[in-house]
Amino acid sequence: MPEGDTVLQTAGRLHRALAGQVLVTSDLRVPRFATADLTGRTVLDVTARGKHLLTRIEGGLTLHSHLRMDGAWRIYAPGERWRGGPGHQIRAVLGNTAHTAVGYRLPVLELLRTRDEEQAVGHLGPDLLGPDWDADAALRNLLRDPARPLGEALLDQRNLAGIGNIYKAELCFLARATPWLPVGELPATTAALLVSTAHQLLDANRDRPTRITTAGGRARTVAQAASRMRRPSDTLWVYGRAGRPCLRCGTPIRESEQDGRPAYWCPRCQSGPAPA
Repeated sequence: MPEGDTVLQTAGRLHRALAGQVLVTSDLRVPRFATADLTGRTVLDVTARGKHLLTRIEGGLTLHSHLRMDGAWRIYAPGERWRGGPGHQIRAVLGNTAHTAVGYRLPVLELLRTRDEEQAVGHLGPDLLGPDWDADAALRNLLRDPARPLGEALLDQRNLAGIGNIYKAELCFLARATPWLPVGELPATTAALLVSTAHQLLDANRDRPTRITTAGGRARTVAQAASRMRRPSDTLWVYGRAGRPCLRCGTPIRESEQDGRPAYWCPRCQSGPAPA
């Protein structure tokens, strides 16, 4: 599930494969832009903005894409078999003489004037991994609607950009609050710490192949921690661990639904309202 850290990694891979090179292949497989031809133009850079990708191309153009739940960009060498999914799932192909980038299952794909990028990303709050990161502004945004459930407020990209469902679950656990607790009921110090923790977690995972939010659960020694961290399910506190013991207290992790997405929490470690 792409979140701010994985989108940043995707942007890095695309940038290394495409930036500074002339496009010899261009195929946008969405009706609105199917006739657009970018061949002969140089890719200038690829950057992430929250969970959005901006591929800037010579001539003042930007290809804007968003991965949402299961979209992906894959990069292939000449002659390499494309393995990202069946052909009907391909939405974009950009290639130079050394690499071909193929976008699969992209729910958002549009070609913009670079000067109009704000139309696509201007609504976003401070980017947790961007140069515009502003913890104070993010905190003000998060607390703007005190009655809003914490989980929903964290997922709202207008508050702070880059958090997805995994980080939502992990941050609520670390704040010792259920995802349904009204955000205004968080102690002021906890709310501020939550914002800084969000930044620290995404920054720590920006280059990791496996996302880690816990240093090994209840392990007491370096050897125990190393052993536990070899189990993928112990790299996260609560996300995807329904029915398994909490790494902090041993209580079974619970799962329910919040705003159409799965929500995970420990009923002992996290206080606040929760489904029966």
